[in-house]
Amino acid sequence: MEAREATEATEGAHDRTPTPPRQQIRALHTESTVTVYQAYDPALGLPAAREGRFPAAWKRERMTWVKPSFLWMMYRSGWGTKDGQRTVLAVEIRRDGFDWALDHACLSHYVRELHGEPADWKRELRQAPARVQWDPERDLRLQPLPCRSLQLGLAGEAVRRYADEWIVGIQDVTPLAHRVHALVRDGQLGAAQALLPDERVYPRAG
Repeated sequence: MEAREATEATEGAHDRTPTPPRQQIRALHTESTVTVYQAYDPALGLPAAREGRFPAAWKRERMTWVKPSFLWMMYRSGWGTKDGQRTVLAVEIRRDGFDWALDHACLSHYVRELHGEPADWKRELRQAPARVQWDPERDLRLQPLPCRSLQLGLAGEAVRRYADEWIVGIQDVTPLAHRVHALVRDGQLGAAQALLPDERVYPRAG
């Protein structure tokens, strides 16, 4: 729940001024699903896209991070060129699952107004099945922007729910990443922008 509370003040400010809030979830979403991005080695990513689910080699025991921002994923994966991240996946998941993760998340950094004592935050961080981290959003040249983009870490129960219940489909968007990157390199920023997923403010329930 605190992950939502951490953005409420800035979102309220957004209603009174055209300046975007510093922290805001923007995502490609429908009435029932939201799309997040991950990048893997082709040996894992390609079977996941082909089968629509993660293969047995995917480690459920480890925390996995999902990112609603396509450009932040491009920054993290180097446009799908970094070792171990050469297959970029768009994972479409159920919105009720995404909302569950937000409701059960703990912030990855300590905020006195939310957590009280540092020891309380550390205990909550250990116990929470999800973790929220805010990182600078990126532009087409992957330079940092003043606003911050969500990274959502899933562990324990959240990982199991993600893999077994929430996933609606998995698409290999590596070709899209490479097309956008080529246009950016050629200085065709308008054409590159037109190819980006339509990421809009995510209307969280509750």
